[in-house]
Amino acid sequence: MKNIFYLLLISLTLFANESQNSTELTNTETSVFDANNSTKAEELKPDYYQEIIKPDAQDISAEKNIYLSYKSFPNNIFKNQRFEIILKAIITSDDYDRIETRFINSKNMNVINPQSPWTEVEDKTFENMFYFKASQSDFAIPTFQVAIYKSNVLIEVENIQAKKVSFTEIGKNIENFSSIIAKNLVINAYKTKQYNNDELITIMDINANESNLEDFYIKNVKEQGVSSIDDKYPEQNLLYYLVLPVHTKKIDFSYYNSDQKKFITINIPIVLENELVSTQTDLNPNKSNILFYKRVVFGSLFVLFFIIYIWKRKKIYLIIALISAIILLLYSIPNKTKILKKDSYIYILPTKKSTIFQKTDKEYEVKVSIKRGDFVKVILGEGDKSMIGWVKENDLSKN
Repeated sequence: MKNIFYLLLISLTLFANESQNSTELTNTETSVFDANNSTKAEELKPDYYQEIIKPDAQDISAEKNIYLSYKSFPNNIFKNQRFEIILKAIITSDDYDRIETRFINSKNMNVINPQSPWTEVEDKTFENMFYFKASQSDFAIPTFQVAIYKSNVLIEVENIQAKKVSFTEIGKNIENFSSIIAKNLVINAYKTKQYNNDELITIMDINANESNLEDFYIKNVKEQGVSSIDDKYPEQNLLYYLVLPVHTKKIDFSYYNSDQKKFITINIPIVLENELVSTQTDLNPNKSNILFYKRVVFGSLFVLFFIIYIWKRKKIYLIIALISAIILLLYSIPNKTKILKKDSYIYILPTKKSTIFQKTDKEYEVKVSIKRGDFVKVILGEGDKSMIGWVKENDLSKN
């Protein structure tokens, strides 16, 4: 009988212990809410888009010292494509200490790097590579204005008009087109974990060259977004998340390869990483299968040992029955509710470097569960539309 008793105690201990180990999904994921680092010419500081008005002839050099030309200029551009223009300047004078570039008379055109410095490629010959992006067919590439100064005094300014280019909107009829136009695109890594009872969340780490990763979008996915983007153009890195139905087996998308001049499709299998499931699935006791089975086990143990106690009248059976009842009650207590403050971040994992997948736009009543460090696991919403995540403890207030 003692052996049975010890065996039951061991069983109680095993069932009572809940695993709370979480695996960090990524080492460097941060939140970026402003994914597009480009600047519209119309929104630039006045120094970059305001035309330099030439002063009276006596106040500026009468001799021409600046000769402008294009080393590279596109014949055709695509919607949302980042394209380059290489401007060449021959400056015959040495009597200056600063070169300034301005972009005037543009329309619906983003200037990606207006502050790009000039590089002297050979004696008195300079080059500068500027990147642009047009999101509408009704656009105008700016007129380039190059000026030289000495001690902040204008010495000379010259203009060069933009060439004509054609505009094409590609991928309109391709269902899986991701809006990306790139010289090359590589999926570095991807991970999938349980998001809630009905959905998965997939994180993709993407590298691309001469691309517009800030426009990445997969059709027919209701919830998706940028976790972070590192824009060191022409190189870009994107961390992107997708919330998918739990039955999803794969996702695919295509991008236009500007080098190969064709669409390339990328397929990503959806493989659930089991070691990450525990961070999300046991939040709501009413929906967790694991907790349901635990309730059944401890409820059965309570009934069994209470009956044995009535029959045998030994206190040890009553103690075991009471322990089972206490554990059953603990598993049956509903989640406490608190108020999640406005402008709070909801994280995928309880780590400071975890992906932020939402920022609250108002106060929400949330159910709270376990605490881990400075983070608390919460459930936001009800039913099938509920969302599970981690928030910082100081973002919660009492209901």
